Amino acid sequence: MKYYIIAGEASGDLHGSNLIKSLKKADPRAYFRGFGGDLMQKEGVELAMHYRDMSFIGIIEVIKNLSSIRRALTFCKEDIKNYHPDAVILVDYPGFNMKVARFAHHEGYKTLYYIAPKIWASRKYRIRAMRKHIDKLFTIFPFEENYFTDLGCETQYLGNPLTDAIAEFQPQEETEFRKANQLSDKPIIALLAGSRRSEIRMCLPEMIKACKDLTDYELVLAGAPSIPTDYYQPFLAGTGLKMISNETYQLLSLATAAVVTSGTATLETALFKVPEVVFYKVGSLTYLIGRPFFTMRFFSLVNIIMNREVVKEFLQYKLAEKIKAEITKLLTDQNYRQSMLENYDELSDKVGSPGTSERVAQSMYEYLTKKV
Repeated sequence: MKYYIIAGEASGDLHGSNLIKSLKKADPRAYFRGFGGDLMQKEGVELAMHYRDMSFIGIIEVIKNLSSIRRALTFCKEDIKNYHPDAVILVDYPGFNMKVARFAHHEGYKTLYYIAPKIWASRKYRIRAMRKHIDKLFTIFPFEENYFTDLGCETQYLGNPLTDAIAEFQPQEETEFRKANQLSDKPIIALLAGSRRSEIRMCLPEMIKACKDLTDYELVLAGAPSIPTDYYQPFLAGTGLKMISNETYQLLSLATAAVVTSGTATLETALFKVPEVVFYKVGSLTYLIGRPFFTMRFFSLVNIIMNREVVKEFLQYKLAEKIKAEITKLLTDQNYRQSMLENYDELSDKVGSPGTSERVAQSMYEYLTKKV
């Protein structure tokens, strides 16, 4: 079968690539085209557009780039029609992908959504379009299956794809890694500043300010695969901070603690059993406009899944001083660290075992080939 798959950011590229790998096992005659990144391309996707050209976050950022987004959407629709796939698979990225879902449904293509829009956090109105335009949802958090089913969507939870990515990771020997990257033998604090330029611009300065006095530790920034290294340089100049790109899992496998911008990385950090502090910051206008629409008790994935505070999360204001106090506590209070690690064990049980990508791919293939 022919599949058109769309991922609009780094995490979608990762999970999309693992899904594609598994779809090729379920369907040996599979062909792929779509929007994604280097990892999806490596698995055989004919890239129509790279996600780096369409990844924007925040109200102001989106408004500034509306013309680019419209052009990408128009191109995507035409490209789908020209490719004429048996199925359109949408991976996360709801602002763009929900528009594609409407088009694909109208054109008569089977439309599957992997990593469902997080309407339980905001934009619940999207459920009307989801019921109408998406044939089947595949969720990645255990509570989502009942949530979406109760709202009228055909939904299935088969695990979280991060478990696959982490299970497949093979760490480099620590001494070799430190030597290759000119790292000292000090304990490592990993700084994960996000995968979008706007996130890095807003959040990285807060990280640097919060951690600059932790001289007994090696501070290492995890460079995002989609961001060129020279983008980081103005932020790092004069700080002595090390940056290593495309090695996030290696860093987490060695880290003593982490400062993490809210997103997928918060869950990855927890599954690597690294004590962390989570925060987020957007532009002031974006925050003022968007804050009333966010009704969740928590915003970090760890706390949302556990439905209680496991990691401290800070939003928008006085971030550096709050982060500094929390990271210091994580580094010095052994009982506090241990409590967080024990909660991580429970989190791992909730998220489930590896094999998610294969289970989802098999379910998708069976759904698409079932006899009606």
